[in-house]
Formats: sequence, structure tokens, C-alpha cells
Amino acid sequence: MEWALVSLGLVILLLAGDALVRGAVNLSLRIGIPALIVSLTIVAFGTSAPELLISLQAVMNNAPGIAMGNVVGSNTANILLVLGIPAILATLHTSHCNTRRTYNFMIAATLLFIALAFRGLFDFWAGIVLLGALAFVLGDAFHQARAHRRALAGIAETEEDVEGADPDMPWWRIAVFLLLGLAGLPLGADLMVDNAEIIARHYGVSDTVIGLTLVALGTSLPELATTVMAALRRQADVALGNVIGSNMFNLLAIIGITAVVHPIPVDPKFLVFDLWVMLGASVLIVPFVFLKRDISRLWGVVLTLLYLLYIIVVLT
Repeated sequence: MEWALVSLGLVILLLAGDALVRGAVNLSLRIGIPALIVSLTIVAFGTSAPELLISLQAVMNNAPGIAMGNVVGSNTANILLVLGIPAILATLHTSHCNTRRTYNFMIAATLLFIALAFRGLFDFWAGIVLLGALAFVLGDAFHQARAHRRALAGIAETEEDVEGADPDMPWWRIAVFLLLGLAGLPLGADLMVDNAEIIARHYGVSDTVIGLTLVALGTSLPELATTVMAALRRQADVALGNVIGSNMFNLLAIIGITAVVHPIPVDPKFLVFDLWVMLGASVLIVPFVFLKRDISRLWGVVLTLLYLLYIIVVLT
């Protein structure tokens, strides 16, 4: 029954997250927010909404291992699995992408997160630091978007392909999507966290292991679905940008907001293994960001196998 309820919670989370993204994207575009900014912020944050709700629910249930494992495990899965599986289906032509700036921000966010983790506790002030870094990243995104629009002044802009955008969506449907998303996310998070804790006790594993594996893999499914579609559409920039943006939001927004609401103690196991795997996975994509290499099918297989190896190590 617990497995069924975890699955139900995950399905509700995915559907609610998709509804929230669709509603927020169309509301933003309707009130005049540029599509580029929507892509960099709302879509990335929307796909991270399940992680946020699960982390908040976990700390409220006194299961901080799920909160931390959820974010660290999701970031590792985003690099190794969410880029690996789509590359197996179709080569990601990342040699044409310019993601150096956002990648540098992601690495900086990862290093900041690791440094704060060595304090042993993500408290209110650590949360403020992370949210301050997020504000800086978002400010830079807005600045880049404005510069982009000025550069295109007087030129007919092509419509950007924003996930979930529908120029003909009526206002009532936007409201329904927003309400379904806002109602479904906490419901799905509650179901998933409560029953994940029961599964952990039943099998004699820690909340941290459940967070790093079952919960992290489940909450990475929105990113996986988005990246698979981007790969099949030959949109490598969307695939890579989605992963980098989501990882930054996970570290800065998810843990930042959660830490402000409730302190998150750091399991010492994170400090000796999982945080370094997350950083190593992030560094692994340097050739695709800086050296103009494509993520070929062979690389897709390597990344996916590395993720499976990581899961085996965590479980054993």
C-alpha cells in the first residue's frame, strides 16, 4: 500500500507541477513578461516545485535526510540521468549551445552549498545567504534578457518556444491550471513523504537513502520528460539549460526557502560522499559546455551507467 501511495503522490506532484508551469507561463506572457525571462525563471522553478514541497514537508515531519537527499540526489540525477537517457535516444548537439555563464553560476552555487553544508546545519542565515545568491542570479538573468531585447530592437523577434505556452489560452483556464497546481503540490508531497518514511522504516534504511534514491529519482521526472522532448526536437540548448537552471534552483531556492522556514541538519554522510558526487557530476559536463562537444549516444550510456553505479553504492 505504501508503494502505491508513494506512486500516487508522485503522479499528483508531476501533474500539479505541470499544471502550475502551464498556468504561470501563460499568466506571465499575458501580462507582458518576456518569454526569455519566463524560460529562465518560471519554467525552471516550476519543474523544481515538487522538490520544494517535499523538502518543506520532510523537515516538518522531522525527516531532514529526505529534504537534503531529495536536493542532492536530484542534482546528481539531473546531470547523469536526465542528460544521459535523452542522449541515448538522440545525440544532444551541445556544441552549438552557449551556456557558459549559467554553468559558471551553477558551479558557484554548488561550491557555496557545499561550504555551508560543512557548518553542519542549514539554519535561517544559511537560507538567507542561498536566497541572496538566487536573487543575484535572477537579477543577472533579467539584465541579460533586457540586453537581449535591446539588441533585437527594430528587428522582428521570432517567437521563443516556451514549454506550456499557449497564446490562445483563456483566462479561466489559466486560473484552473494555477489552482490545480497550488492544490495538488502539497497533497502529492504529503502522500509521498509520509509513505516514503514508512518504506524506509520497513526496509531498515535511513531517510537519507530514501531521499537520495526513491524521492530524488521521482522528483527528477519532470526534468527528464522536458529534456527527452527537447532532445527529440533537436533543442540541445533547452535540454542543457533546463538541467543547469533546475540544479541552481534546487540548491539556492529549495534549500534556501526550506532553511528559512525550518533548520536542516546535515547528515555527516553527505560531507564524505554524496556532495562530492554531485560536484563531480557537475564538473563532468565541462567538455560539453566549454569545449564545444556534443553529448553523443556513447556519452549518454556512460552518464546513465554512472548514475546506476551511484545508486548501487548508496543502497549498499
